[in-house]
Amino acid sequence: MNTKPYEQQIHFWGRCSLVIALLMFIAYPLLSCLIFNAWPRPVDVLAGLLAIAPVYWTVGIIEALTFSPMLGSGGSYLGFVTGNLTAMKVPAVLRAMQLMDVKPNTEEGEVVSTIAVAVSSIVTTTILFFGMLLLTQLTPILESPVLAPAFDNILPALFGGLAVVFISKNWKIAITPLLAMLLLFLFMPGLAGAVSLLVPVSALLTIGVARLLYKKNLI
Repeated sequence: MNTKPYEQQIHFWGRCSLVIALLMFIAYPLLSCLIFNAWPRPVDVLAGLLAIAPVYWTVGIIEALTFSPMLGSGGSYLGFVTGNLTAMKVPAVLRAMQLMDVKPNTEEGEVVSTIAVAVSSIVTTTILFFGMLLLTQLTPILESPVLAPAFDNILPALFGGLAVVFISKNWKIAITPLLAMLLLFLFMPGLAGAVSLLVPVSALLTIGVARLLYKKNLI
């Protein structure tokens, strides 16, 4: 019988899944080059990496530091392998924890987070699978002008609903980063493409405000 603790198994299989995912990501371009004998010039590869790699590295580090405490070990490994954390995985985890009345960084929260990420991944994969099968039939419907406003407002609707719930829990802490980011985007709309970079800034601001309010016995 396996006597390893749950955490050790999570880290073992999580690291295995990350290595397998990295190998699969590299396999397709590598096999394409081998099969078609079409190798890009190192200069072109370097130019492409310099253009996009720093952004992805920065965002990856920020998301790991920001989302991992919320998702826990199991949710983090599974979430970072399947991707789409901001739009799907993190909202699913937060809502699941709220429904089950558990908190992050607890054993219960770890289990709920892992299940929420897994179910979200299965649902997303299933929808994508049937979407590809029915792409021809669905294209006229999805491109309909009637549905265009709905697709444009999916993320605002998703995070707006979550925001109402969590802001209402402690509005004194939530109001400062909310107003700060709102004013920032109003006066500097060009920063809309740097949302991932501003997440840790907002998180640090929230921690600072919470600490200040705590010292003054306001929360």
